[in-house]
Amino acid sequence: MKRHWIALGVGASVAGGAHAALDNAAAEAMMKKDGCAACHEIDKKLIGPAFQDVAVKYKGDQGAAAVLRDKVKKGGTHVWGEAAMPPNVLASDADIKDLVDWILTLK
Repeated sequence: MKRHWIALGVGASVAGGAHAALDNAAAEAMMKKDGCAACHEIDKKLIGPAFQDVAVKYKGDQGAAAVLRDKVKKGGTHVWGEAAMPPNVLASDADIKDLVDWILTLK
């Protein structure tokens, strides 16, 4: 019985672990759920920039993740043109962190 408990604990930790790295399918599902897909696509500009372009722009910037999380949460203007990015009130802080971390891994 003790082994069963340990196995369940490990499984729950891995499956529901906080801020586990997203794969592309999970990221795309989260983009749709949180409203990001209304303005962004992974590989081409829609209303906002392609997420791959965001990754290129911020490559090597150690503070990028914090800046982008703040931008998603609060919105912003004039970084990628005239279109303003509204604050995302749908996404949880955990989703924002996971999505931003994933975006910064894109090539």
